[in-house]
Amino acid sequence: YNSCMKIILTTMCMILNKSDNTFLVQLREKQDWPGINFPGGHVEEDESIEQSCIREIKEETGLNITNLYSPGHIEWCDYANNKRHLCVIFRTSDFKGELTSSKEGRVFFIKEENLKNYPLSLDFDKVLEIAKRGLN
Repeated sequence: YNSCMKIILTTMCMILNKSDNTFLVQLREKQDWPGINFPGGHVEEDESIEQSCIREIKEETGLNITNLYSPGHIEWCDYANNKRHLCVIFRTSDFKGELTSSKEGRVFFIKEENLKNYPLSLDFDKVLEIAKRGLN
């Protein structure tokens, strides 16, 4: 990790639908990180990490989220480009709005046992475990 100089700060959010025990995922189309993941994106200079998550979720899903909780983060190094990626993971069950997919990929609610029917993004298993920390 010592050789990673530039930090790329991102967020992801697990949105829980408690009424049917599902959570929101995004089937990413972009080839930089294809497959199932949680929606999210880059933190911009003029916003807090939580504000970034709220904005990214609105852009990628059409939903307005509140009462965010962060159970942890994941990080990795891109040694070829001398970058460290730090992704703060959030979770909420408070959302409103009409679910709408974006150019990032199709978004839909899914039960965890049905994830096996889809390609998963790199390290999604680790992201999911972090997002679930503290749940019953």
